[in-house]
Amino acid sequence: MTKTQNTAPHGNNYLLGQEEAESIFLHAYKTGNMHHAWILSGPQGIGKATLAYKIARFMLSADDKNREQYSSLNISDKTTVFQQIANGSSPNLMVLERDFTKTDRKKVIDAVKNGEPLDDDEKAKLKKSAFIVIDDVRKVNEFLSKTSYNDGWRAVIIDSADDMNKNAANALLKILEEPPAHTLLLLISHNIGSLLPTIRSRCAKLPVKTLSDTNVASLLRRYRSDLTENEIEKLVEISGGSIGNAILYDDHDAVGIYEDMCNILCARRNYNLTDLLDLTTQIAADADKFEIFQGLILKFLKDNMVNAQNPEKLYECWQAAERGFSDCFTVNMDKRFMLINLLTKICKVL
Repeated sequence: MTKTQNTAPHGNNYLLGQEEAESIFLHAYKTGNMHHAWILSGPQGIGKATLAYKIARFMLSADDKNREQYSSLNISDKTTVFQQIANGSSPNLMVLERDFTKTDRKKVIDAVKNGEPLDDDEKAKLKKSAFIVIDDVRKVNEFLSKTSYNDGWRAVIIDSADDMNKNAANALLKILEEPPAHTLLLLISHNIGSLLPTIRSRCAKLPVKTLSDTNVASLLRRYRSDLTENEIEKLVEISGGSIGNAILYDDHDAVGIYEDMCNILCARRNYNLTDLLDLTTQIAADADKFEIFQGLILKFLKDNMVNAQNPEKLYECWQAAERGFSDCFTVNMDKRFMLINLLTKICKVL
């Protein structure tokens, strides 16, 4: 696997397939009708965070006295604003996300003290807390209580708003009700229906669309230059319009997992027991593959429900899958046992 360009949203200046969302925001800014808070909603991995950072960079560098001059949200990656945001040092941008667990937060602090900050790949391996909590949201209040640098705009990106627990959500609501002047809040949401109705009502909505197969393929060629066209085609097929999924799937051989799963399920009641046991053992032993497998099995059920003779039975399997994965995450249900039961249930229904 070869990465040809940075894909981390804070340092990525390339966004494909979200021209409509960009146009909506730019029009609101140029006409002076811009809301102080926006919810960027849509499935994971389609560019919501990249768009949020693009908006933030634009706002922190735009000239409000000459709004009509802008034809896009693009700013050069050579500018001070871009470099500061990419380095996490912008005085006018705050990013709110789940904090690292106590143990891994200490690793980050120690690395900084030793003059060797962790890079993005090292940070990606650290564990994070389950929720954004009220103390995290209070940091937003602290940030907004200070005078902005150069009396310009300030932006807050919440990635993701879905991760807030009840107390954190209520604390954010107070900020949304009385935001300071020249403040922009960008809430990223993978499931807008899970947010408090009072939060949704106080924000403008900016739907971010799933990507076309053509766009996902184009982005894979950009970010995974060593992939063959056949490999790209297979990743596009299972990614569901998400470049984030496609890259994640490439990292964890999801194509191979999906093909093994399909071979078992398409054999129906004549599945090979050894293949079933081997696959479930592999998936249950790897946390990343286990999480990926949830998306793959739901995709299989969705695709097969369309022309199924008994779609209600497959829908019951869908519900069983969602319950099973939820139980594994919340009550520590045995993963392998759950997977075996789920796959054999689907084999009997097909």
